[in-house]
Amino acid sequence: MGAEVTAYVLMNVELGKEYDVASELKKFSGIIEVSVVYGEFDVFAKIRVKNLKELDKVVTGIRHIPGILKTSSLVASS
Repeated sequence: MGAEVTAYVLMNVELGKEYDVASELKKFSGIIEVSVVYGEFDVFAKIRVKNLKELDKVVTGIRHIPGILKTSSLVASS
């Protein structure tokens, strides 16, 4: 059995939708941390899943949340 996959997704969202998006993200299986942040991005999510196939499902789901304009995904190397 392979090691778990950890990834980080940084999101730009519509103005005023930060907390709505964060609330929706907390409903996803595999998302273990969500924060509204300041700076270049608006919302941060940490994901831990069993494999890349599961990661793909979570990231695809994230991209369908209303209010998200752009995502940037980072997959941890270890």
